[in-house]
Amino acid sequence: MDAKQLRDLQAPLKEKYRSEPGSAITPVSATATWSEPGITTTVDGFTGPIRAGLHPATGGDGSDACSGDLLLQALLACLGVTLRSVATAMSVDLADVELQATATFDASGTLGVDRSAPVGVSQIEVEIAAATTVEDDVIDRLLTAAERYCVVGQSLVQAPHLTFRRKVATRE
Repeated sequence: MDAKQLRDLQAPLKEKYRSEPGSAITPVSATATWSEPGITTTVDGFTGPIRAGLHPATGGDGSDACSGDLLLQALLACLGVTLRSVATAMSVDLADVELQATATFDASGTLGVDRSAPVGVSQIEVEIAAATTVEDDVIDRLLTAAERYCVVGQSLVQAPHLTFRRKVATRE
């Protein structure tokens, strides 16, 4: 896809969102079940079920997906698509693109060993490697735009309001 094809594809959407701002509010969702044994949850993934379980640092054996890794994977998926879209719109040719995200979490906080230890990943770093012939200032603009428009990245930078609601059925 080139810049013109992308503009043509997105132009009617942009016009609709300008004239009807409320139509731009787009729902996203995910579902999961306890359909597998053990301390696991099976998430309905785009390409099939993903069984998530305990990280080895919290008692898992490493055979299940780690939720922290899934978070970083979602970030890279979003950033990669956004970066490619912005590069296409800017007519920036990138080749051999590789993205890597790293972070840490304090298992003592997750396991309740140390109540003062944070729970959650911290210090997420993303590295983007690519071959290109464009100047550094163009790459800087490209990366700035990709960072700004990455939904998952921005959701991590400015955390959304999170609500857990109880919906428990009574067993008979």
